[in-house]
Amino acid sequence: MLLERERERYSRQILLFGEEGQERLKKAKVFIAGAGGLGCPIALYLAVAGIGEIRLVDRDTVDRTNLNRQVLHRESDLGELKARSAEAKLREANPDIRVEALAATIDETNVRDLVAGADLIVDAMDNFPTRYLLNREALRSGVPLIHGAIRGFDGQATTIIPGRTACLECIFPEAPPGEVFPVVGTTPGVIGLIQANEAIKYITGTGDLLLNRLLLWDGLSTTLETFAVERRPGCPACGGEVRP
Repeated sequence: MLLERERERYSRQILLFGEEGQERLKKAKVFIAGAGGLGCPIALYLAVAGIGEIRLVDRDTVDRTNLNRQVLHRESDLGELKARSAEAKLREANPDIRVEALAATIDETNVRDLVAGADLIVDAMDNFPTRYLLNREALRSGVPLIHGAIRGFDGQATTIIPGRTACLECIFPEAPPGEVFPVVGTTPGVIGLIQANEAIKYITGTGDLLLNRLLLWDGLSTTLETFAVERRPGCPACGGEVRP
């Protein structure tokens, strides 16, 4: 049930998907992997949209090199755990939501516990080994995964529904080499908000999701394209079999 102040706060959204949609957001629990360039705008916009519970996981501390793009962190947060820094800003942005911030490395030993109970997994990581872990946990648990990645002026996003769409390993069967990549702060802003938008649409049942479509953003030419993707026969993660 929405409180009167929540009806006022979310009045413009309620015009779009009604109080029922807003209540779905309030009841939702979203797991966000990463509180960096992608995780910051994703978490901030889901918080102000009224997602009832956000679980945010990041192992790192705030460094000055983060500050061109990780918009929840400030100069005064240098040396602070990103999870704690982000948690404080999210609670300030919307005191009516629940925020659980954990300083942890996502690995095979804890990914199941970290994701447990979530209605949605959002990939805001900067490396494919962890993304593959999240993908396989999404497949195991049947929880949708919203993927995003960036480099320089370029970014990509897709939404994965276990059993219905291509999984991350169908689309990217081999991880690109790890690197310290260049990035302008606007790129994770663009892709992170697309991911947050996908999350809101999924939870409220509004619009068409990026299912079996890979969205590519080219910031230098200011173009946004989507390409069809398919499940890959023999995919080691999902097997490439489509459920009826």
